Amino acid sequence: MSDERLIETARRLYDSLTPGDLDETLTRITAAAVEVLPDVQYASITIKHADGTLETAAPTNEMLLGLDAAQYQLREGPCYEAASDVAHVISPNLAADERFPHYGPVALASGIKAQAGLRLFDSPTSQGALNLYSRNVGAFDDFASLSALFTHQAGMALGYAREISNLQEAVRTRKTIGQAIGILMERYKLSDERAFAFLSRLSQHRNVKLRQVAQEMVAATEDQHLD
Repeated sequence: MSDERLIETARRLYDSLTPGDLDETLTRITAAAVEVLPDVQYASITIKHADGTLETAAPTNEMLLGLDAAQYQLREGPCYEAASDVAHVISPNLAADERFPHYGPVALASGIKAQAGLRLFDSPTSQGALNLYSRNVGAFDDFASLSALFTHQAGMALGYAREISNLQEAVRTRKTIGQAIGILMERYKLSDERAFAFLSRLSQHRNVKLRQVAQEMVAATEDQHLD
């Protein structure tokens, strides 16, 4: 790929992958893959959870749900391998790819003739891979520099989305704990320090997180008001 084309692709990716929340970012990544990457007609993201289960996120076409599920069931295919074992898996010609004897015919029956799986992220709780599907034999033959650029840009967008998600969760947690402290202060005429200490002791006694104790207390109070 020429330097000019690589620079233009980088610009288009930067414009496409603007920051958002996590779900929105995943959708933008697959949409950008179809829009920007050559010979890509469809895209999805496979997420492998800590317990080993696999799920598909942000498919650009409902057909991909079946194709991804077939790979999970067969434990075979670029989608499965990129999420589970290998960072990048490219198959320019699925019909002739001996690595995927069972999955290949399934893909061909849906009109998919080439496929690539690119690892997007690794975290303590999950792994994710971008799945790229093409109707053209020979797609992804010259893909190294472009795939590296795309996964770098997508990884930056995902990192930002995770930070936003964590920040939003922290704000929600603080708000819930504050509500629980307010309930204790009103109910037992406690100062805010003593109410927080009471909530902390309850959390330690039950061996559950402070946030969970606070959520239960707020929910119970709301239920009482409804009654």
